[in-house]
Amino acid sequence: METVSSPVHSKILILDFGSQYTQVIARRIRELQVYSEVVRFDISAPEIKQLQPNGIILSGGPASVYDKGAPQIDKEIFWLGIPVLGICYGLMQMAHHLGGEVVFTGKREYGAGTLQISDGSQLFDGLGNQLDVWNSHGDEVTALPKGFLTAGRTESSNFAAVEDRERKLYGLQFHPEVAHTPRGKEILQNFVYHICRCAMDWTMSSFIEEACDRVRQQVSDEKVVLGLSGGVDSSVTAALLHKAIGDQLSCIFVNNGLLRAREEEIVQRVFGENFHVCLKYVDASERFLALLKGVTDPETKRKLIGNEFIKVFQEATEELLEEDRRNGERKLAAASPSVGGHGGYKFLAQGTLYPDVIESVSIEGNPAQVIKSHHNVGGLPEKMHFELVEPVRQLFKDEVRQVGLQLGLPKEIVYRQPFPGPGLAVRIVGEVTPERLSILREADTIVQSEMEASDWYYKVWQSFAVLLPVQSVGVMGDQRTYENTIALRIVESQDGMTADWVRIPYELLARISNRICNEVKGINRVVFDISSKPPSTIEWE
Repeated sequence: METVSSPVHSKILILDFGSQYTQVIARRIRELQVYSEVVRFDISAPEIKQLQPNGIILSGGPASVYDKGAPQIDKEIFWLGIPVLGICYGLMQMAHHLGGEVVFTGKREYGAGTLQISDGSQLFDGLGNQLDVWNSHGDEVTALPKGFLTAGRTESSNFAAVEDRERKLYGLQFHPEVAHTPRGKEILQNFVYHICRCAMDWTMSSFIEEACDRVRQQVSDEKVVLGLSGGVDSSVTAALLHKAIGDQLSCIFVNNGLLRAREEEIVQRVFGENFHVCLKYVDASERFLALLKGVTDPETKRKLIGNEFIKVFQEATEELLEEDRRNGERKLAAASPSVGGHGGYKFLAQGTLYPDVIESVSIEGNPAQVIKSHHNVGGLPEKMHFELVEPVRQLFKDEVRQVGLQLGLPKEIVYRQPFPGPGLAVRIVGEVTPERLSILREADTIVQSEMEASDWYYKVWQSFAVLLPVQSVGVMGDQRTYENTIALRIVESQDGMTADWVRIPYELLARISNRICNEVKGINRVVFDISSKPPSTIEWE
């Protein structure tokens, strides 16, 4: 995973050993208005020194330090003079490489615990003598390295919190980043502010100015095309690029046939009429649906949609250039075409976010398991005719919303619920057909209208319908039916990395269910998904 040098800001580097909570750590640090960045576990000490972080956090991970091929740190990192906080597996790495003893217990300790603070550590300033914590580990430290002291104990571990004050090395056998450790944010705050001496200098105002400068440096006087979907990510990307480079930006809106109801109308109204952005509309729905015929595998769907999107984009760019020539709006010298790019457009802009980047990491040797490919990261052909511009690649979703508000985007865009790039294709489990799309659109429209009418739409992260390949027996009008099933997915989240299902009123659930069964032909059963992330993902595919 590439790193982004930000010498102006305070910075915490997070070495990823494959924990399901690595992204959560990064998000918690950002909440403290300090820039955080996730890097590979095997980054070298010289590389870290060059990045000049104020502090380092070693994430947890599923491995044992004694497993064959287990991820191992460059132990020279502990001698850089940079404060280090090891969490669970990160603590085991610290103890293992500095001369302590780590024992593989053969069983995982998973769940709540009570930490007795014993040493007055700076890590626990202002937190009292006892804390509720959340454990998730398999190995256990049984002897400390030289120079370390015990800072806290739990019922099952004498070394649940340890420290070497002189070298500013700290270790926790529990997870401070999760909600189940209620005062964990304060522990991280003590580490970031008091031990690492970070300043609260990660703001969206400063980000906007720096992002605009980076874009101008990257694209110079070249032209940029952007796939505008109307979602938060691409909309904020469009507004940010328009601020940075003005008329050098052209947006292309591709109707892939997998959109929500009235999507094309909303996008053209907001950006074409209100923001006066150069916007080209392309209806390629038949192409995408023909491509998806007979396809049922989720990853195959994503790859096909991503690849076809780029093809449509290239064709639309050629048409856009031809329109420019005909209208005389831009002067293109046929004898000296632009270097690189696609007939004059060198750059393709995307609304890739930081969680997309982290979740899509698939590098040999990285212990993090690939959850799913993201349409902005994993669906690009190898021989692409564009260079990428990804101005919000460093941001989490809630940060993107803050940027959108500061750029003057309307609430209906900024607070729209996230919508996947592959669209309704990943909310139809199984084959995507025009008939199944029609059923899902009708059901989804009902979900959205009832959520808005009840004032719940903006209170939740996402609320949508999923069409399942499951038929069941029902009774309608005294007749037996054998129809399809809709699953409702309504979750709350801050940035999409973790999520919990929303306990919405039964009356609202009843209205949604009744309307779908009565108004959507082909549906006779509605179920409610009560899974959290993890272990489930928000989308079904």
